[in-house]
Amino acid sequence: MSEVFEGYERQYCEVSASLSRKCTTASALDGEKKKQKLSEIQSGVEEAESLIRKMDLEARSLQPSVKAGLLAKLREYKSDLNNLKSELKRISAPNARQATREELLESGLADTLAASTDQRGRLMMTTERLNQSNDKIKESRRTILETEELGVSILQDLHQQRQSLLHAHSTLHGVDDNIGKSKKILAAMSKRMDRNKWIIGGIIAALVLAILLILYFKLTY
Repeated sequence: MSEVFEGYERQYCEVSASLSRKCTTASALDGEKKKQKLSEIQSGVEEAESLIRKMDLEARSLQPSVKAGLLAKLREYKSDLNNLKSELKRISAPNARQATREELLESGLADTLAASTDQRGRLMMTTERLNQSNDKIKESRRTILETEELGVSILQDLHQQRQSLLHAHSTLHGVDDNIGKSKKILAAMSKRMDRNKWIIGGIIAALVLAILLILYFKLTY
């Protein structure tokens, strides 16, 4: 169902229930108080008519599968509004209390009032269901917002972890470069050590040979 239609529907149900209460109150009033109450009822009826027109326009702008159900519901609201107008005329008429007693003796009007009461009962139930649906929608939106906030927090954490991993990767890359340089230095040092070993070995061999020659010459001569 259209959220716009639901909004108008909820407003109409509230206005209709308020008008019903005001009509009951106005029936027991006289004089200026009654005139003031009737003026309030008339303003409420005009507001209800405006809401009916808005609902009608919104319903006719929707898809046929949705529009049919809304128009059927709208006919009930129009019937309820007509009953409210009839009630307003009855209360506004001179000698309204006497007329009320006479009309209540007629079964036709009694049936109409019973039907109007039944319709108002359904309207009140509809209002309650709409309020419950509205609360569920608000709860769903709150859950969505909380989920969205949680998702943003997780994304921020993942971004920080990614930055940490990139930093660690850069550090490891630097360590690899240092290890490579160290290997080259150690290889050069190993070569130098090998070369020095051969030089020392040669010097030792020369010294041994020189000593042997000296001993030979001493022993011979």
